[in-house]
Amino acid sequence: MAVSTEFEHIRRTARTLRVATTAAIVLLADQLSKVWAVEVLSDRTVDLVWTLRLHLTRNTGFAFSAGAGLGPLLALLVPVIVVVLWRYRLRVHGRIAPLALGLLLGGALGNLVDRLVRGRAWGRGGVVDFVDLGFWPVFNVADAAIVVGVAVLTLHLYRNGGTPRDA
Repeated sequence: MAVSTEFEHIRRTARTLRVATTAAIVLLADQLSKVWAVEVLSDRTVDLVWTLRLHLTRNTGFAFSAGAGLGPLLALLVPVIVVVLWRYRLRVHGRIAPLALGLLLGGALGNLVDRLVRGRAWGRGGVVDFVDLGFWPVFNVADAAIVVGVAVLTLHLYRNGGTPRDA
């Protein structure tokens, strides 16, 4: 194996590990926070500061509670999106883009787990949301990771002329 080919293999492996580790951390944080929210917030709301409060809701739709009842469709669509994002990991470079991609993957998987296991039937579960800013739809750790991941990846692509490579 040529040195450049071996070096590229090492870089791809490191990139894959960055994406996978970030996704796993997000997934774990999301699911642990949802277990906590279901146990602690099922019968109360916790007011924190200003308009921030913790308030348990379930979202059977997609972003911002739109499309209520589309859970089964999303349960089929999200795995396709996850596979596409996972394959995309080989095209992103640098330190930031793989982390952003990991945020997206971890968030998508976190909400997918809810759809699959937190319902009475396959794909009919509601995503647990509990962070309420008062002026924004109620969200969770996975949602926040997705929003940050999209924002960072968009800025990264914009900065690099629409290509996933670092300048």
